[in-house]
Amino acid sequence: MKYRIHPAWLVAVAAFVALIGAAGFRATPSVLLQPLHEEFGWSLSTISAAVSVNLLLYGLTAPFAAALMNRFGIRRVAMAALLLVSAGSGLTVFMTQSWQLMLCWGVLVGLGTGSLALGFVATITGRWFVRHRGLVTGVLTAGGATGNLIFLPVLSRLAESEGWRTASLTVSVAAVCVVPLIWWRLRDHPADLGVAALGADTVVAAPPKPAGGAARTALSALRDAARTRAFWLLAGGFAICGATTNGLVGTHFIPAAHDHGMPQTTAAGLLALVGVFDIAGTIASGWLTDRVDSRILLGAYYALRGLSLLVLPSLFAAAAHPSMLIFILFYGLDWVATVPPTVTLCREYFGAAGPIVFGWVFASHQIGAAFAATAAGLVRDQLGAYTWAWYGAGALALLASLLSLMLFAGKHFKPIAPGLGLAVPADS
Repeated sequence: MKYRIHPAWLVAVAAFVALIGAAGFRATPSVLLQPLHEEFGWSLSTISAAVSVNLLLYGLTAPFAAALMNRFGIRRVAMAALLLVSAGSGLTVFMTQSWQLMLCWGVLVGLGTGSLALGFVATITGRWFVRHRGLVTGVLTAGGATGNLIFLPVLSRLAESEGWRTASLTVSVAAVCVVPLIWWRLRDHPADLGVAALGADTVVAAPPKPAGGAARTALSALRDAARTRAFWLLAGGFAICGATTNGLVGTHFIPAAHDHGMPQTTAAGLLALVGVFDIAGTIASGWLTDRVDSRILLGAYYALRGLSLLVLPSLFAAAAHPSMLIFILFYGLDWVATVPPTVTLCREYFGAAGPIVFGWVFASHQIGAAFAATAAGLVRDQLGAYTWAWYGAGALALLASLLSLMLFAGKHFKPIAPGLGLAVPADS
């Protein structure tokens, strides 16, 4: 059967919308941090700990979700994930104690959003695209930024005018509304529709389901990948990436700006602008990934991010001035520009197991984010300001640049585990 539009593009659109729906809840912690603190009297470090649980599970779920997609299909896993996000967000309106915040924000939403994390992106692009793989990875990664762009200003205004419960229910409804689209358009393999992946010459039959369970597949991939130098360099750099984005800026930028007299809605608007520029930066990074060595791109991205964070403490003020807007523009362009080259390097080093291995690399991203979210809250509680959190993050980003450039030492690889499709650098 011939299609006027290759089905890969329709699958990518459905995945993009799913990522937007999942991103809705990831936009809420920074908006609801202050309202929850004011209503329940919970310390910022307590609320930040719930955010840390969310970020941690968001990352640790990714490799297992990628393995589950191999066993049960992308569509089923994506639908279940959106229902978990909806349930976790909706149930927050009934909470009265901090442990309930941990359960809803941390566990339910962490599991749901983790199943639609970047391992989901790597699985989609790995199966459906040969040509334009880097570009599509960038576009799908930008789906999270688009979700922030759509939800952040809306949720901020709802939380201020109608209360934080209305904001949470809005996210719950938005997530469940995406489910029918996923059922209609998302497919597991090009072979399901009798077509080749975009850019491939022949139709490749869908691989058989893994003999072992999803957990065993994910853990086997981690065991073999952990024997390589490349894995630890990628994971170390990506852990710092998470610490300097979701963990620090994504969670604490609004309260830090509020400390300097900036209204919460203004700060939320600035963070939404990060999402605007993030879309352009991530798509451009995907385009560059198809043309420039990914190791060079990562080294440049992390170095520029570190320098910008060292400048940030001097930019906070009661109003948004040109220097802060320049920072927002630059940080937005760099926010998740690291994803396309990291996905590409995982596939380069680990072959067909690249999506699952990337899930583990992404888990390190969220471990870094969880650490930074809690640590920054503690810095603020103990020192009364976030200044040293920004300086520490800047220094870490410069270290990530060095780790990325060290990947050149293991650029060549050889296959060692045909059953998993893993590969290992020749110097390992």
